[in-house]
Amino acid sequence: MFNTSFKKKLFLFAAMSSIAVGSWMGTCAFSPSSAEAETNHDNGKVKNVIFMIPDGFSAAYATHYRWYKGKQSLLDSMFVGMHRTYSASSAVTDSAAAATAMATGVKTNNGMISLSPKGKTLKTILEAAEATGKASGLVATATITHATPAAFASHAVSRTSEATIAPQLLNNGVDVILGGGRRYFPDSLLKEAREKGYQLVSNREQLAAANKTGKLIGLFAEEGLAAELDRDVTNQPSLAEMSKAAIEVLHQEKDGFFLLIEGSEIDWAGHVHDAAWAMKDAEAFEAAVEKVLEFAKKDKHTLVVVAGDHDTGGMSVGGYGKYAANIEVLRNVTATGYFMARKLNPARSNIKEVVKHYANINLTDGEAAKIRAAQKADIAINEVISERALVGWTTFKHTGMDVPVYAFGPGSNLFYGLHNNTDLPQLMAQVMGISFLPAH
Repeated sequence: MFNTSFKKKLFLFAAMSSIAVGSWMGTCAFSPSSAEAETNHDNGKVKNVIFMIPDGFSAAYATHYRWYKGKQSLLDSMFVGMHRTYSASSAVTDSAAAATAMATGVKTNNGMISLSPKGKTLKTILEAAEATGKASGLVATATITHATPAAFASHAVSRTSEATIAPQLLNNGVDVILGGGRRYFPDSLLKEAREKGYQLVSNREQLAAANKTGKLIGLFAEEGLAAELDRDVTNQPSLAEMSKAAIEVLHQEKDGFFLLIEGSEIDWAGHVHDAAWAMKDAEAFEAAVEKVLEFAKKDKHTLVVVAGDHDTGGMSVGGYGKYAANIEVLRNVTATGYFMARKLNPARSNIKEVVKHYANINLTDGEAAKIRAAQKADIAINEVISERALVGWTTFKHTGMDVPVYAFGPGSNLFYGLHNNTDLPQLMAQVMGISFLPAH
């Protein structure tokens, strides 16, 4: 445990770092004393750990979201430091290697799921928690077999092996499984799940009405769930609703629980330069954080850690040769670029009408011509909207920049400062009193 003087120095370092990366808006927007009051429960006993990963969310996304929201977010009050994201094979990680590091404390090659670079099975923090009698859960807006949730409860040479990852989630005894990916759970596997005592739900109403048995599986889409901008045309639960349901089930375990919650599609939005989608899914993620904090504040024995796994897209506040930002443009967008592209007729002659209806933008003739000629209309629409909002992008892939870490509850002081992503599960194990010694 840190002494008081050292702890204050680390906290000031974290606050100064956040200013350097644009993590706070304005020159006096952050008060160390107020943040300490929110997060300093260091003497409490930790029974539960809730690890929340907004996939692809970096300091640039945090800054954009603050401007989009018009004030500080819940995450701002929880900021404690940064973490490094590189993998064993590259300075720029993919989601599989990043999640492996965050689940096992060991860096691996891009594409691998909780195996060392030499193929050795790595114990995950979720598996370690289960070994002490704790319940466990996975929640995601992607397929529940996607790279990030998969890394906490399965082991695979390739992240693409989702059909072989699905049965591992059951075999590893994960108590709550909520997300997309119905196609990877054949009827035979679901029959096995029922025989093991799982309650199965498939839509928002069923989730809300589910009796809170000890085991719950909710598969709400064949693939990933709908983007938050498009979710109202589906019968799928929100990330906040899934998170709340997971906690209600897992909290019944007297020995506590470990829960992984991923806001998966911030990353997907970044890959196609859809700034409005990214902000709306960041808003949905914040709503889930709010539900989690409501529980943690009442429970007083729950550590909450939030950290993106990497940056996606190389987003910047401002660009196109201007010292400005027009983030308010994004508030008027009511559908993803993908959704808008599907509304175009074969000749794309209705571009102006579609973009006006869903983004409240009057396209110029030049912008319309750019979208009409593009190989991928959705990306062209997204880039026009981004330029209007002065949201810059440098890549369609990930970048290697450091990513913010946020924490609340007992043990949150351990996360102050600059970490490697491999430190995160080791610190979680420490606060839970779990023996967790990663092996390379």
